[in-house]
Amino acid sequence: MQAAGATLGALSLRGAVVAGSETVYFTHGVASGDPMADRVILWTRVLPGLEQHRHVEVVWQVALDKQFRQVVASGTAHTNAARDYTLKVDASGLASDGRYFYRFLADGRVSPTGRTRTLPQGDVASFRLGIASCSNYPQGYFNAYRHMAESDLDLVLHLGDYIYEYPEGGYANPIALEQLGRHVEPLGETLSLEDYRMRYGLYRTDADLRLLHQRHPFVCVWDDHEIADNTWRLGAVNHNPGEGDFLQRVRAARQAYDEWMPIRTSPQGDQGPIYRSFEIGQLADLVMLDTRLHGRDKGFEYASDLPMRSQVFDVSEPVNVRAISDAEAAGLPAASLQRLNIPFDTNSGAAKPILDYNTIKSIDADSLPEGWRYLPDIQRFLEGPLKAQERTLLGEDQEQWLQQTLSRSQTRGSTWQVIGQQVLMGRLSIPVLTDEELQLDQLPAVQAAQLKAMQFMGGQGVPLNLDAWDGYAACRARVQANLLRYAANPVVLAGDTHNAWAFNLRDEQANPVGVEVGTPGISSPGFESYLPVAPEVLKAALLASSPELVEAETQSRGWAEVELTPRAMRARWHYVSTVLDRKYDVSTSQTLICMAGDRAFSDDKKAN
Repeated sequence: MQAAGATLGALSLRGAVVAGSETVYFTHGVASGDPMADRVILWTRVLPGLEQHRHVEVVWQVALDKQFRQVVASGTAHTNAARDYTLKVDASGLASDGRYFYRFLADGRVSPTGRTRTLPQGDVASFRLGIASCSNYPQGYFNAYRHMAESDLDLVLHLGDYIYEYPEGGYANPIALEQLGRHVEPLGETLSLEDYRMRYGLYRTDADLRLLHQRHPFVCVWDDHEIADNTWRLGAVNHNPGEGDFLQRVRAARQAYDEWMPIRTSPQGDQGPIYRSFEIGQLADLVMLDTRLHGRDKGFEYASDLPMRSQVFDVSEPVNVRAISDAEAAGLPAASLQRLNIPFDTNSGAAKPILDYNTIKSIDADSLPEGWRYLPDIQRFLEGPLKAQERTLLGEDQEQWLQQTLSRSQTRGSTWQVIGQQVLMGRLSIPVLTDEELQLDQLPAVQAAQLKAMQFMGGQGVPLNLDAWDGYAACRARVQANLLRYAANPVVLAGDTHNAWAFNLRDEQANPVGVEVGTPGISSPGFESYLPVAPEVLKAALLASSPELVEAETQSRGWAEVELTPRAMRARWHYVSTVLDRKYDVSTSQTLICMAGDRAFSDDKKAN
């Protein structure tokens, strides 16, 4: 960032277009978020004109009417280059369940007028949430954001992947790039504070996103792409040593997030924890978790972490090497034991294990005879690494905080406990799909081989997505135990997958825990982009392999709507017909209903 007083660089506009010689410019609209019963965060960005860095003083106003004749709160605030000329105020002293207009004024210029609201207290008849995630600028238009902006919502929950970190052409739709001009800034991958600031600025030039922020307050959490793909607390798949120190990258990403998002800054500063909770009267507690960064252990990947079937040999007598059981091996010294992966001969159609020590010790994956292959030891993986008690998605401190928050919800008698977080909690297993359904004969050899490996694991209860709660079974068990103990009516919300889901959550003893609603992506593609299976076939296979799954839609972009009342929770999805054209249609799913006390989805008749 340039020093104060230096000439403003063109990139400081962050994609916004200004004209004339005004002394200030409101470049990226307005936004509000993190509402409470008596306050709400208000956001804008105001850039000094005349191409000079300086401190900018801004007046903010909150009113009951759009003409600002009835101003109920106001004040002054300052911004400068150190905060990228973004500005946030915590507008307090407001009435509960209030609908307000707000704006900013500086040097005779007036920002766009935003609408916002505070949370209700006491009895609440209904509350409507719009849920979004996975908005990838170079994948297409944010039509789903436009539809959300035009909908009657009390609050927008953004569950992450608000931006994507990839360079120009990375994870992009060629039509969106070449015909729609949805290019990214900066052109390279986001690594530095300036990079992340530029990327947020680009996204906030999108008219549909600006309109959504202008009309509805947000509560948001990050997922991985606000930092880098498949982030965990100490690293990310999409970060390598040539890209610098990972924790420095995290600090830059978190600072830009705090600057550009209408989120209440933690007392610990912009590097503080993002998990927090909100009270929606007696109707609900909204509990926002960080399942991505704060305490997450490194995720498993089948390619590197799935063990192959193996055999232990007693090699204490080289001329008489014997295959022995694991139980026998437990009583022998380690120096006399050798474990080798076992190849299987599949030439006859059945998989026959090859157990001759001298044969298998001299071969590896690159020298297997034709028709021989190593097979994964699925049970050892499922019962061993996947169930390790120490693995956590939240971190010990966040797990304890969640338990305490749920306990407070129980004490105050809240009807619903809404858990807003990033990844699917419901158990989703690899489905059984035939060669014909996968169209293997029409695929490149590498992709066909990957799908054949998936086929082998289908129908055996193997998780489809190790990045989700399925990859952290012990942590999920602990959280679900607390949901059963403290939560009256848990509703888990998830993003991340780009597809629509509904689950009846059950614990490891099959006790009903609550329900889950997963939202499709705003523009990021779903299963249709990498699994060549007809959507109706894939849905049927997923339902057959995953007993907790109630509903799935795997080919459309859109958003989820959840309405809470004292009697029931209703969920439905809105799908846009395209993200590659400004003209689009919207279709709406049937409504799923969970009655208070049921901890599972029920049919419509019970709610009438």
